[in-house]
Amino acid sequence: MRDDSVLTDGPVDQVVSDTYAVSDHPPAPPLGWIDTRAGIPYFFTEDGQPWTPIGQNDAITWPELAGLFRRRDLAGVEQHLLWLKAHGVTCLRLMLEYCHHEHRYIERPAGTFPPNMVRLWDDLFALLEKVGLHVLLTPYDTFFMWIRWRDHPYNHRNGGPAASRRQLLTCPDTRAAIKARLAFASDRWGGSPALFAWDLWNEMHPAHGGDNPACFTPFISDVGGWLRAFEVERHGRAHLQTVSVFGPELIKHPTLVEPIFRHPALDFANTHLYESKTIDDPRNTVAPALAVGRLMRAAVTDAHDLRPVFDSEHGPIHRFKDRKHTLAEPFDDEYFRHIQWAHLASGGAGGGMRWPNRHPHVLTHGMRRAQLALSKAMPLIDWTRFRRRNLNAEIMVSDERVACFGCGDDMQALVWLLRTDVTARGGMLDREAAALDVTLTVPELSDGRYQCLLLDTVSGEVVRSVETTAADRRLTIRDLGIVGDLAIVIRKLEG
Repeated sequence: MRDDSVLTDGPVDQVVSDTYAVSDHPPAPPLGWIDTRAGIPYFFTEDGQPWTPIGQNDAITWPELAGLFRRRDLAGVEQHLLWLKAHGVTCLRLMLEYCHHEHRYIERPAGTFPPNMVRLWDDLFALLEKVGLHVLLTPYDTFFMWIRWRDHPYNHRNGGPAASRRQLLTCPDTRAAIKARLAFASDRWGGSPALFAWDLWNEMHPAHGGDNPACFTPFISDVGGWLRAFEVERHGRAHLQTVSVFGPELIKHPTLVEPIFRHPALDFANTHLYESKTIDDPRNTVAPALAVGRLMRAAVTDAHDLRPVFDSEHGPIHRFKDRKHTLAEPFDDEYFRHIQWAHLASGGAGGGMRWPNRHPHVLTHGMRRAQLALSKAMPLIDWTRFRRRNLNAEIMVSDERVACFGCGDDMQALVWLLRTDVTARGGMLDREAAALDVTLTVPELSDGRYQCLLLDTVSGEVVRSVETTAADRRLTIRDLGIVGDLAIVIRKLEG
């Protein structure tokens, strides 16, 4: 049984008595809770409408949300969220505590929730509900928690529960503190439909449990199972759950695939795509896309029960953090756009969620236009019955200079084609190169008539529609002129 007395200095209602009154801007239609369906690797609202996580990582200390602190500019934050919504964004990924510095702890000391931070999150949830955006919420910023452990409230020397950061996943007292934080957050904001899902632990790492990968499964079972029961008791239902992982750790510790991608208590699988020398330090805009295609094919395969899979963190982290260099904006825009289409076409839900890794620490307007273009493609696919398989290696392209990313079932397919031979000076595609005439063959489609919609990935608009017939479970599209890249939605014409 939870002891509320350890959470605040008084009842929750006394912690924050003045909630922010949002502006007179017309509210969005009421948000619905997000859910999954067995056998369909995508997300849905509670009324059965498809929902796709399109967004990025943000933080309460970064420029676009900084106005929340001490209510410095709530109107500006609201306008920013409205602007995101207008650009196709549906979801933000946020850490309940982002402890880059000393002034944004959600507990200080451990077990005490500062009223100004509670009010900040009250305000943010009110704005998200009004604007119509969801949040993927993770309770701890484990990166800065680790490197700034000396100052963290959970450190035993600061009155916290943990004698070592290497016991965060295994220490019984720390486990109790984790549940207490989640209990407070769920009591306060868990009834909100703006909460898309809980990322129970950001970048779960063996080092958090004494370098023992075996600690993942019992932590997920205990904390996830407890939180689900707690939310059902409090709210009558529970939000979705996942756990994120730093992708390279899956190579070092292959046994992590089982808890991250297949744990029965998790509703979807979540990875962070930070491949060395391609994604984390790009020299061109093609190699990162190829890496995403390869990594997402592995992720989709590892989550073999058709649960949703997506990347909730990627970006040029090594280039920005270690080499202290911000990518040129035109290059970064194309790098971003290529990654999101490689992610979606390889079977991921949405286009992945960028960690900005820029100065200032925000996404560019070009990236927002890319998100809007991606959102325009969403209604072209019937997600309610798209039981996709990854087909990156099975789809045949007539010219080896074109890389293929694709997924499909027996009625629909999504394909993205990318030139690999026309990288111009500066690492971007040469948009003035002569087009390649390409023939595409997509397997596993049931015989019949199909409509093929060709999309410009920069604008998101359909530029051409072709009808063709699949025979012997193969569909062929000829005379595809590929200058840089091209997306294709393939759907069966019923009747």
